Amino acid sequence: MAAYGELIRQGKVRVIGCSNFTAARLTESLEASARLGLPRYESLQPEYNLYDRAGYEGELERTCRENGIGVITYFSLARGFLTGKYRSKADLGQSPRGEGIGGKYLDDRGFRILAALDEVAAQHRATPAQVALAWLMTRVTAPIASATRLAQIEDLIAATRLHLDAALIERLTTASAY
Repeated sequence: MAAYGELIRQGKVRVIGCSNFTAARLTESLEASARLGLPRYESLQPEYNLYDRAGYEGELERTCRENGIGVITYFSLARGFLTGKYRSKADLGQSPRGEGIGGKYLDDRGFRILAALDEVAAQHRATPAQVALAWLMTRVTAPIASATRLAQIEDLIAATRLHLDAALIERLTTASAY
């Protein structure tokens, strides 16, 4: 943390963030920063999306909220699964990323999430990816989502304009519950 402080003093970075910390580790680092007068983590980067919720929700989310820590998620579209592109094992060959999905998402819960995404997307004339990101943006500071084609970038940008009402947010939250 002292090295981070030096980088901040030199103007090379403005603030620091951490990735994949547990709530206990984040709390310990915040306490050490305060005790030693060193820079604190201002953001956390966890894996978090409609499918992968357990690692962030709960104690880690509370710690971030209580301490004003920004949350910038990775795998925000669950490695592409939440785009609706992978709906069967046969679909996994569509891209190199499909192999990484394997059997992780293709289960009853995953299909329940896709059905809810499809339903909400149809109501808003949106895509499942837009809906998944819009849900995520109601819960965190910002999602990280990647694109390999221009059309995908346009899809990601459109997600920032999609407003989900409380009932639709609850529909997605319930569909993705464990």
